[in-house]
Amino acid sequence: MNKEYLFSPWRSEYIRSPKPEDCILCRWQDTEADAENLIFYRGKFCYAMLNRYPYNNGHIMLVPYRHCASLSGLTPEELAELGHLAQQAEIALKSVYACEGVNLGMNLGRAAGAGIDEHLHLHMVPRWSGDCNFMTVIGGQRVIPEAFETSFSSLRDAFANLLDGKE
Repeated sequence: MNKEYLFSPWRSEYIRSPKPEDCILCRWQDTEADAENLIFYRGKFCYAMLNRYPYNNGHIMLVPYRHCASLSGLTPEELAELGHLAQQAEIALKSVYACEGVNLGMNLGRAAGAGIDEHLHLHMVPRWSGDCNFMTVIGGQRVIPEAFETSFSSLRDAFANLLDGKE
């Protein structure tokens, strides 16, 4: 299978950034800083925000206020509002971005790929025919979060420092 490699170097900032000890999804709930925290909608049980490190324009996250790691831990009211917000977000994304589809994703647990595994959140990513799919298994393509030139320079320098004079 011929794979195409796509680059998203802005994701490198997130990958390399220090990770906070506290839950960032709880910390971002400060209502005085909604614009700064990219929160654009608040419901009774959940809020909606832009993803700071998106896969596509319009990549949003729907987040329960309550710190909870699993769907089974949500109350029926929280789960209902999360589902309702997902419906509304689908409509909004199609209206604003004229997208042809929307990926929904929720990684429950570190082994499932969750970057923030103790506070569940639902990703919604607008998609268009012909754009790159971020899942290798489905799209036969891979998203690379850093340009080869940057990787090359960083690894070359690291190896030079580690192996200098040891060969």
